[in-house]
Amino acid sequence: MPARVLVVEDEPAISDAVSYALRGEGFDVDAVSDGERALDAARANGYDIVVLDLMLPGVSGMEVCRQLRGESALPILMLTARTSEVERVLGLEAGADDYVVKPFSMPELVSRVRAILRRRELDRGEAPQLRASGIEIDLRRHTVTVDGEGVAVTPSELRLLTAFVREPGRVFSRRELMHLLWESSYPGDQRACDAHISNLRRKIEIDPLRPARLLTVRGVGYRLAEV
Repeated sequence: MPARVLVVEDEPAISDAVSYALRGEGFDVDAVSDGERALDAARANGYDIVVLDLMLPGVSGMEVCRQLRGESALPILMLTARTSEVERVLGLEAGADDYVVKPFSMPELVSRVRAILRRRELDRGEAPQLRASGIEIDLRRHTVTVDGEGVAVTPSELRLLTAFVREPGRVFSRRELMHLLWESSYPGDQRACDAHISNLRRKIEIDPLRPARLLTVRGVGYRLAEV
């Protein structure tokens, strides 16, 4: 059964082009043009991924992202403007999994969609529970507890955290983490990787500004402390 995609874009030319490209790759695609209808459709129709423009009339794409992430682990791929770095960071903080910058090529967008869906399937096939450094991950239920307290994570954050918890003490380079995130011939932006790490620290550290679990290895990448 083909994966179901919800495209949320208020510019008809872009919406039509994205929908056409995804349908040509075998996806089942619906499209809406505003945030309110996006929320209604996402809640009612069991999509596998949302392709979401952040600049929408009415309910903003950022608010759509926040609300959907607060309710489920539905993957979200943002469409953002080239000049809006702050918007991209805020979108990741709101729970988006990845972003594509306008103007983008259709092969790039399709590749990112496939990478996100592939990661989702790999996550489902993982060993059901992992534990390290006071962190416990239940991959079947998509739940994370830190020192016994539940924390909400996005699918991309879960994928990164799973890698760290599986091998505490190992140093992961940014390149390795970017491959974990995107697994695509179109490499992700290193700033997006760092934004996901920053988000994780806010969720698993007592003091995110002085991390004791998820540590920076200067000039290399990050590691999970063996505590």
